[in-house]
Amino acid sequence: MIAPLALAAGALFFDDFSQANREQLAAQGWLLRTQAGHPGVPGARWDPAALELLDDPEQPGNRLLRLHARTDGTPTGTVQSQLCRPLQFLWGSTSARVRFSPRREGGDPVVQAVFQLSPLRFDYDPLFSELDWEYLPNGGWGSASTRLYAIAWQTVRLEPWDAHNAMAERAEQLGGRWLQLTVQNTPAGSRWFVDGQELARHAGRTIPRQPMALALSHWVSPGGLRSSGPLQGEAFEVDWVIHEADATRSPAELAATVAALRAQGLSQQDTLPPANRPPRCDF
Repeated sequence: MIAPLALAAGALFFDDFSQANREQLAAQGWLLRTQAGHPGVPGARWDPAALELLDDPEQPGNRLLRLHARTDGTPTGTVQSQLCRPLQFLWGSTSARVRFSPRREGGDPVVQAVFQLSPLRFDYDPLFSELDWEYLPNGGWGSASTRLYAIAWQTVRLEPWDAHNAMAERAEQLGGRWLQLTVQNTPAGSRWFVDGQELARHAGRTIPRQPMALALSHWVSPGGLRSSGPLQGEAFEVDWVIHEADATRSPAELAATVAALRAQGLSQQDTLPPANRPPRCDF
């Protein structure tokens, strides 16, 4: 049996996306993806310019991160966005306040994701680890329904696709309003919450085996992509994200920690142990 690696107790990562621009995001430890590759439309472009920092129109003084994805139905006309932290995340509680896009009838099959992920070194890598929120506002993957997935992974082969995971599904239109997504990850398994309501528990072979990157991503699923047409786009927003290592915290406790950090004038804090490998987004 492969022993999981532990992170130091008491470590914390928090970001409320108050940065003025993308350059500040990069300077504060975020990797803005440019590398081609999985997931999404083969041949699509991952473009940092599709990441936008803006003032919150509903809360003066607050800032938001907006992730765009757009396509004209062709690979060269498809733009996706993603940003990642280093491989620093394992046991603990992770929460993000997000607003997914509303369903748009006839819209492209986009995937809006908040996840933790380690690199896949080769097909069926036994150390592969992933905890993944994925929202499909316009349907996709063989179904027209809007739904949110909570997925814990054992391993995978990308080509041809062969996934080994456990997933729970919430078939509901959640776009257009703010949600708090929380994962409690321990050596016994993971628990998943939407606005404090438990959605799933995953354990067994899906328990992560090594530190992961924390990532936010917006991509276009190749299944159901239009062959051509006018450029269409979607966007979803992130208010903040927090990870408290080696602690099992409720969604309410994590939201209270965010409020306390903001009250202290802190917009970002990172006391996690440094990663022992260079950051990357092309997992």
